[in-house]
Amino acid sequence: MIPSKTRWRIRELDASGEEKAAKLAAQLRLSPLAARLLVLRGQESPEQAERFLRGGVEELHDPYELLGMEAAVRRIRQAADGGERVLVYGDYDADGVSSTSLMLYLLRELGMRHDYYIPHRMKEGYGLNVPAVERAAEQGFSLIITVDNGISAVEPIARARELGLSVVVTDHHEPPESLPEADAIVNPKQPGCPYPFKGLAGAGVAFKLAQALLGRPPLEWSDIAALGTVADLMPLEDENRFLVRCGLETMRRSPKPGFKALAEACGTALESVTASDIGFQMGPRINAAGRLEHADAAVRLLVSEDLAEAAGLAGELDELNVRRRAIVEQMTLEAEEAWQERCRRADEAGEPHPGVIVLAREGWNPGVIGIVASKLLDRHFRPAVLLGHDLETGLCKGSARSIPGFDLYEALSASKHLMEHYGGHAAAAGMTLKHEHLAELERGLCLEAARQLQPEDYVPVSEIDLVCLPEEASLKTIEQLALLEPFGSGNPLPKVLLQGARLAELRTIGKDQSHLKLSLGKPGASALDAIGFGLGGLSEQLAGSSAADIVGELSVNEWNGRKRPQLMIRDLAVRQPRVYDHRGTRDPLALVARLRERLLREGATGAVIASPARLQGPLRQETAAAASGAAGGFRCCDPAELPAGGFGCRELALLEPPSSWAELEAGLRLTPGLAAVHLLYPKQQPAGADWTERERMGQLYARLRRLAPLPGGRAEAVRQLAQQAGCPSAAAALALAVFTELGFLREEGGALALEPAPGRRELTESASWRAAREESRLAALLQDSPEAISAWLSQLRPELQAESILN
Repeated sequence: MIPSKTRWRIRELDASGEEKAAKLAAQLRLSPLAARLLVLRGQESPEQAERFLRGGVEELHDPYELLGMEAAVRRIRQAADGGERVLVYGDYDADGVSSTSLMLYLLRELGMRHDYYIPHRMKEGYGLNVPAVERAAEQGFSLIITVDNGISAVEPIARARELGLSVVVTDHHEPPESLPEADAIVNPKQPGCPYPFKGLAGAGVAFKLAQALLGRPPLEWSDIAALGTVADLMPLEDENRFLVRCGLETMRRSPKPGFKALAEACGTALESVTASDIGFQMGPRINAAGRLEHADAAVRLLVSEDLAEAAGLAGELDELNVRRRAIVEQMTLEAEEAWQERCRRADEAGEPHPGVIVLAREGWNPGVIGIVASKLLDRHFRPAVLLGHDLETGLCKGSARSIPGFDLYEALSASKHLMEHYGGHAAAAGMTLKHEHLAELERGLCLEAARQLQPEDYVPVSEIDLVCLPEEASLKTIEQLALLEPFGSGNPLPKVLLQGARLAELRTIGKDQSHLKLSLGKPGASALDAIGFGLGGLSEQLAGSSAADIVGELSVNEWNGRKRPQLMIRDLAVRQPRVYDHRGTRDPLALVARLRERLLREGATGAVIASPARLQGPLRQETAAAASGAAGGFRCCDPAELPAGGFGCRELALLEPPSSWAELEAGLRLTPGLAAVHLLYPKQQPAGADWTERERMGQLYARLRRLAPLPGGRAEAVRQLAQQAGCPSAAAALALAVFTELGFLREEGGALALEPAPGRRELTESASWRAAREESRLAALLQDSPEAISAWLSQLRPELQAESILN
């Protein structure tokens, strides 16, 4: 068996859902898989599905439904009319940079006197701060517009009012209990806001403010809104979906100089840019500026009107991103070492490992610490809080990332008395606290984890949308599934499960053979290609499997102008034991020796069925240890004396056929952890006639009647019957035993006599015949193909078939 890395949760439709999917497929001319996916994503009627697939600008809500929008528009128009100087106060992440850039485009469009300010991540930290407010007053600004921040800036906004400055807050973060006394607050999450969609990014809120001020949706800036929305992992639902789809189309058709240069630096083709390209290529480069130096270069890139200038700025960001990756790699290594040490101390104390990873170290760059927290979360699948410790101030500043089921903001709120500052949402947060409070914060978060999470929550889940056959994954189906793009947070790339997919071909690819390539289904042109990056190590285990359950994402592979469907493997499992066919190999003992060495290295158990005399060296020594009852990682089982309680091993090698195949079957049935069987016994030619068959047994009975009476006892009767019938002596002996059990034959004075008028009996009433028939069946099976043997092994433990759903 090969266990899956994740718990598989299959999303299924009830009868009503299936009816709705069938209706969608018929009316919208969709494949069954695409229609089912739409219903699973909440698009149950043809009208809903049509809007989801092709909805336009009408999907945008009225910006004035946002609480505070009227006041914000009124104050900004007042500033425009009065020629006031306006400062856009942004943030250093990709959403903050996007929000700032969009607001600059807006103020430029309105002809207003303006400038922008983004705090330095390391020197100032997140959000509006008092010194920045005081400098704005000194420089003659009369209005500050915050973007992607400000909802928690109670003290800085109070100071602004003291200095005569107005503040309009636009934000999307969770509001605190006490809101700042700003001139206007625009945040869909603030109490009392009736806006129907709460999932806007900071750039989305800025877009809505621009829509309100201009009296139209500024679709020419949707590319900037899309960047902030995707990079900040906002759900691609409702109007976010339209903004991102429109933004991608804007990038493809009329890209701004900044996006052209950024795409060139990323190696991304703008004519086919996707949300994934924003999330994994563009977003990290925009973020790199604020993480390592200052976000100013990223803002200048997005608002640049000169391609040469933009190219230089994009090059700077690309270099910063290279540096960022190196720093992240080193910090991840240090964080992993620190976590392993923390777990070792827990083990020594006899305590469970902490439910939340909380680590701090001097010198950790706060600009990339959130990325490292995400990497530790991915490795260990538990909430992670990483902080950089400043020895001079005694403060720890850091970031946190969470797993589903653990509300990080709620957990931090329970320990807010320990922190100087914190903010964020359920999945991610930032905080500052004194180093002396670190241990207490860990205790508080672990208590919250114990309250919010169950043990199974610490195992990642693969949410599976569709179960299909390899032949269903056609190019047409994949193209229809692509209609649901853009994919991302809230509308993930659909995962499909191919249950029991036949492995038509298996090989490793790549320079170091680290990647896995499979062909699934029937061999030939119709087989579905599947690629597993970094999964090349599974090739040896899969080599003994005829089929597997595979979870992945469908895509199109285009090579030399030819398109083929392809599955990107995310997880796989083999539920039945693997079968390795080495029958006929020249040196089976060498294979057994290598198997023993590998299992001992892995700390796993193994067994070989062989006569002790056949084994050599360490194998023979372990035979003696096993015979004496000594425990060991590898043991020998005599073919004539198979263990009654099962083999108790992970892998079993059959060097010799057992004396009883039925005993082998019983032992396998009692070995639940069996993952592989190695066939090493000689493969035999077909044995000819099977004398346990009903017709053959009838022929033997007829021969007995002609031979009767049978003087000389049972041994002589066996000899005569074998000679007359032309059958093996074993078949003759079986016939005599069977007919005796059925009452057709009896012994009288050492001789065998036939009953003259026996009653009608069925062969199945004879225990000897049933046992012999089973032995015959199993002997033939164990000479069959590996696929047939694998199927037999899976039938021995039918509960394995349910694991792909329950796991």
